[in-house]
Amino acid sequence: MVYFGGLLGVIGLLTLLFRDGDVVGLPAVAVGIGLLVIGAGVGALGVVRRRVVRRRKIANGEPVPVGNVIERAQALPRLLRDVRRGAYADLPKSRTFLWLLALVYLVSPIDILPDLLPVIGVTDDAGVVVWLLTSVSTAAGLYLRKEREQLPHQPPTGRRATDGG
Repeated sequence: MVYFGGLLGVIGLLTLLFRDGDVVGLPAVAVGIGLLVIGAGVGALGVVRRRVVRRRKIANGEPVPVGNVIERAQALPRLLRDVRRGAYADLPKSRTFLWLLALVYLVSPIDILPDLLPVIGVTDDAGVVVWLLTSVSTAAGLYLRKEREQLPHQPPTGRRATDGG
């Protein structure tokens, strides 16, 4: 929902900036502002929904992914290496096969919906990309959580109080 809201907001902004004529009989300014408001609302609902789902998972004791996008991207090669070695059993091998299948689908010229159809032709590719990125990001976040749980606890860095003064 967050991404969809952002997309609506960008379309609204582009409509405000670049559209001079009417859009479906409505002034371009009204359509642009309307899309911006709807996009902001949908995006805000998406953020609230994410927080609620995260709190529910934590309350139920389910593992929650950790790390930001960069940390997860850096952890991905280690994750794939450990899955291949069998050292990380929390990710089924079928999931990596589905990731590979998604990559092949995205690269191949054969599509379920031909790209020649305007807008509709790209939706199947966009759906596969969103699923792939979400799935890989979640798996990498869970892998990072497991890595951090296995590290020995280190004392926090900084000044320590000493007896001598």
